[in-house]
Formats: sequence, structure tokens, C-alpha cells
Amino acid sequence: MILNPDEIEQESMRIIEILISGKYSGLAENLPVIKRVIHATADFDFLESLYFSENVINKAHDAIKSGLNIITDTIMLKSGISKTFTQKFGNNIICHVNEPEIYDEAKKLNLTRAIINIERAVKESPSAIYVIGNSPTALIKLCELIKEGRANPALVIGVPVGFVNVIEAKEMLMNLSDIPKIIAQGRKGGSTVACAIVNALLYSA
Repeated sequence: MILNPDEIEQESMRIIEILISGKYSGLAENLPVIKRVIHATADFDFLESLYFSENVINKAHDAIKSGLNIITDTIMLKSGISKTFTQKFGNNIICHVNEPEIYDEAKKLNLTRAIINIERAVKESPSAIYVIGNSPTALIKLCELIKEGRANPALVIGVPVGFVNVIEAKEMLMNLSDIPKIIAQGRKGGSTVACAIVNALLYSA
């Protein structure tokens, strides 16, 4: 029985490396992110389903080291991102979704709070790092704002989970060829996956 938390993580990573040995044909630079997601989910489908745009790891590191804001679609995701590393690089983690004015605006317009959260975030930080782990409507709105020229994110992590609008939202992001992106293709994803990706990028930066 291993009880030390550091030893548990090291042993988990060792087991993951054994189980994926010879099964990954992608770029080695993407592996730390993939392994961190598998570690968080115990789901080896992510070995094949995570999509990385060209040179996205280096672009992500540059964005992080530049101290850009990190915009999230949920408080859960915001809470899980490593504050030790964001404080080191000067990244503010921002999510407006639980603020009263977001509630009021969403209710008035009959839209999800996630949409209003993204609209406000884009007004404040159009070139930030955007991390969508739960809400496909947030990702759809972000893609629309990018197409309109109102947003130009340094990085988009698009990994919403579910059954409605999910695949369509990810396809919208995939079609934005100029945006650095990491996408969980298919229906799988979630705040846990998004958090694992961000933390892997922070650790490696």
C-alpha cells in the first residue's frame, strides 16, 4: 500500500507509461499533457482523441509565460488550476459565471450563464487563454466572437462534455485554423480534463 501522495503520483505515471508504451504515434511534446489527462481520468481513449494544433505546446508556454489571463467556464475548473504556477507567471484566473449580473443577464436573455460569462470575458481580455471544460454553449459563443474579430485567443482548450451541442462546438473550434487549440474530440471531456491540460502546460512551462 502506497500512502505518500508524491509516491502515488509517481507510481501512477509509471503505470501509465507502461500501458501506453508503443501505442502512441504522435509528437512527443504532446505526451505530458496526454499522460496528465489519463492520470486524472483513468481513460486511455484520450491517447487518441486529444487533438493538438501545430506547435501548440510552445505557443501555450509563450502565452503562459507572458502572464496572460486564463478564462474558465466554471468555478470548479478555476479552483483546480494550480495557483502556485499561475502566481509564478502572473496569470489571473477569471470566471464570472457566478456573479449576480451574469445571472440577471442570462435570465433576461434566456441564455446560459456560460455564454454571458464568455461575452464579458472577451470584452475584458480578447487575447487571453480560454479554457472550456463544461459548457459547449460557451465554446460556440467564443468561436462566434473569434469569427467576428472580437476575440483573438492566444490559446483555446476546448473540451466540453455531454450530448447536446458538444461535437458541433468542437467542430467549430477545429475549423478555426489560425487559433492555437487543444480539443478533446467526441463527446468526452469535462472540467477535470480541462484542468489536467492546463496544469500540465503550467508544469512544463
